[in-house]
Amino acid sequence: MKQHTVIDSPYGPLTPVADDGVLCGLYMVGQRHRPPEEAFGERDDTLFDEATDQLRSYFAGELQEFTLELRLAGTTFQRGVWEQLRKIPYGEIRSYGELAEALGNPGASRAVGLANGKNPIGIIVPCHRVVGANGSLTGYGGGLDRKKRLLDFESGAALF
Repeated sequence: MKQHTVIDSPYGPLTPVADDGVLCGLYMVGQRHRPPEEAFGERDDTLFDEATDQLRSYFAGELQEFTLELRLAGTTFQRGVWEQLRKIPYGEIRSYGELAEALGNPGASRAVGLANGKNPIGIIVPCHRVVGANGSLTGYGGGLDRKKRLLDFESGAALF
């Protein structure tokens, strides 16, 4: 059974979604590939204390690595990409090509980009840390402005 809540963030409201108590989604307003509201289940503000606490600590600059249990639903390839995303350290970036190489499939940059864009747990699974081969900001389901702000925040170039 799915439940959700809505929490405030420097990037606007975030909607954490849990499936049987395990975080399976974190969505921004206006996010590409955001499921319809009815897919989030009933609102329950009591289930998300740990996720809320960790997100607040992250936004306060006190947390660099999330330790939440996650349920990532996707294809085997997508889950592999998302696992690689979780290995990118705070404040660092990787290119789509570097992720493809890490997956043992150096020609799969485009497929990595597609999987990256369908990441259901943004920020916590840091898809914002992936850039083009030349370092350019490309594609982000939450919008390029949010991606830039997240990267600036993690690099210390911007504080809230």
